[in-house]
Amino acid sequence: MTPIVVNDKRTREEFHKVPKILYKDDKNWTCPLDIEIENIFNPAKNSCFKHGDAIRWILKDDMGRLIGRIAAFYDKKKAYHNPQPTGGIGFFECINDQQAANLLFETAREWLSSNGMEAMDGPINFGENFVYWGLLVEGFMQQGYGMPYNFPYYKELFENYGFQNYFEQYSFHDVFSKPYPERMQKFAEHFFEKPEYSFHHLEMDKVEEYLRQLVEMYNKVWSDFLENYTPLKYEDFYAIFKDAKPLLNEKTIWFAYHNNAPVGFLIAFPDINQVLRKLKNGKLNLINILRLIYYRKRAITRARLLLSGVIPEYQRTGVVTALYLKLTNAMREMGMTELELSWVGDYNLTVNRMYSQFGAEKAKTHITYRYLFDPGATFIRFTNQSQKFSKTRKNEE
Repeated sequence: MTPIVVNDKRTREEFHKVPKILYKDDKNWTCPLDIEIENIFNPAKNSCFKHGDAIRWILKDDMGRLIGRIAAFYDKKKAYHNPQPTGGIGFFECINDQQAANLLFETAREWLSSNGMEAMDGPINFGENFVYWGLLVEGFMQQGYGMPYNFPYYKELFENYGFQNYFEQYSFHDVFSKPYPERMQKFAEHFFEKPEYSFHHLEMDKVEEYLRQLVEMYNKVWSDFLENYTPLKYEDFYAIFKDAKPLLNEKTIWFAYHNNAPVGFLIAFPDINQVLRKLKNGKLNLINILRLIYYRKRAITRARLLLSGVIPEYQRTGVVTALYLKLTNAMREMGMTELELSWVGDYNLTVNRMYSQFGAEKAKTHITYRYLFDPGATFIRFTNQSQKFSKTRKNEE
């Protein structure tokens, strides 16, 4: 077995082919669009390349058959916010063979080490954490858009190599046939009557105004919540929005205002996986484009809550309950029947409790793993509490 660097058209095609071979008989797996994955590794599309780098490998057996793949990457803007400079691995796929998995992990580790990293997280995305992040360990059902799906044996492959549980990610499902608690319903409706509060869904003809409000709120929320948060730039978020625009629906993106100032948001994506399942092999050829257009308004019955937040000063007002009811009422009117709320970290006790109070039930668990290159180094599980370390935060720019 020999890892092969992805560096030309043929190896790029083989990189995308690996999961299509492994999951060809798995009814829960949805093939993503090749172009969406490819853009993650395109410096012209992914701003993480400004402060980092990425590499991919495929793995073949002695007969030349594809049996695995992996990507490794680092972003110096984020790597040095850890006790050990930390890179990442992702898009891992492998047959049920520990030797093959170890070879992929070791190849990635050596490359990251040669670039100054001392640890690696995985499986994660080379970019924002709301897509392609974590290893599925509970809830092996049809995957929602952007949420990773994998075989159950992957957990053993990671843990046998030495990866440790850095944090867990929970996904909740809200099935609309189940009524909301009466108290929640009345509380939200009371909010709607307050003249100082207003709620609006996204309007595409005012998209720049809404996106600037969103970036401002997003940075306020996460800089207050996460240690060592790296602020999101408007230009980067606009690029994400531009790529995602064909998947969006105005009425599944909601904003809350207090005296006309933005204070909260909920962003749900219609679950395009319900359409992608009807396409063939992740290719955007003419036939698949026609299928995409046809099924987009006919096959989607659920959405995934991708991003949410209320700025710190309003987090105890209950405005998020009113926002949530606005979103789910709009989805009902469109004929949708389910909302997946994913994901929330095990360290975020407030949101875990809030989703349960909405009546949603925990359906899936993913794990973000960390592997320390130095076996003598102290592993610190992520709790979002301040973690002091002596290593100088170098090379950040």
